[in-house]
Amino acid sequence: MKKIILFAILFSATLSFSQNWTTSLEAVKTEAAASNKNILLVFSGSDWCAPCIKLDRTIFQSDVFKAEAEKKWVLLKADFPKKKGNALSAEQTESNKKLAEKYNKEGNFPLVVLLDATGKVLGITGYKNVSPTEYVQLLNAMVN
Repeated sequence: MKKIILFAILFSATLSFSQNWTTSLEAVKTEAAASNKNILLVFSGSDWCAPCIKLDRTIFQSDVFKAEAEKKWVLLKADFPKKKGNALSAEQTESNKKLAEKYNKEGNFPLVVLLDATGKVLGITGYKNVSPTEYVQLLNAMVN
């Protein structure tokens, strides 16, 4: 019985800090408008780009980032994996290419773009070797 209770507590704690990375610009625009949040768009090469992987592990998976994201941003990821085992659907690949044509013309990885609910760019950054708290402050400064 104790194990079941412990599992339930751990499971609910995990859910409270889970991230909902979406892959559709139109879906996040709708959600951002309804929730009065901005959109955080991340261009990543999840299986080949070392700074992308480090940004995900040190910043996006941190409790500090997750808590702030829950309050302020709708998360949108445009991933460009290279390994066949990580290949996206043709539809998703095309969608990500369209996002890149609009918001990442130079093909920088990682690229983090803060958008308002209409898709207007508020600020752009990339990987920074800073703490999660400092990274969140950097993102928040784009709006102020």
